[in-house]
Amino acid sequence: MAGLNKVILMGNLVADPEYKTTPSGVGVTTFRIAVGRRFAKQGDEVTADFFSIVAWRNTAEFVSKYFTKGRAIVVVGSLQNRNWTDQNGQKHYITEVVADECYFAGNSGSGNGQNDGGTFYGAEPAAQNMGAKPAAATFEELSTEDDLPF
Repeated sequence: MAGLNKVILMGNLVADPEYKTTPSGVGVTTFRIAVGRRFAKQGDEVTADFFSIVAWRNTAEFVSKYFTKGRAIVVVGSLQNRNWTDQNGQKHYITEVVADECYFAGNSGSGNGQNDGGTFYGAEPAAQNMGAKPAAATFEELSTEDDLPF
């Protein structure tokens, strides 16, 4: 039976993303995001959970280029467990989100209140006019129900 491993998170970067390349030249970016919990006990402040994220190749380049500390981000990916032994022989374990897609989300984090409109970037190249606002919709007032097109 096949499993399902899909994660969708929206939060804010805790620090600037860290971009590196592997010895074979593949780009990788690691970053952490804080995600506020949906509910808090009455009288308590809302708490946040912190998640480690890793992005590869084009997504890694996109995140490292356009995101900084405090910026809102949506991450779509999967959970992955890794373990390794350090130089002292101590075993380490980590669970992280491997990002397949990243989006701008909500406020830019700069306090100017501008919305990025949910621009997407994942495995495919980014849209040519990133940040371009869609044209405003125009609506026509109908005088009676007889004018309805259906």
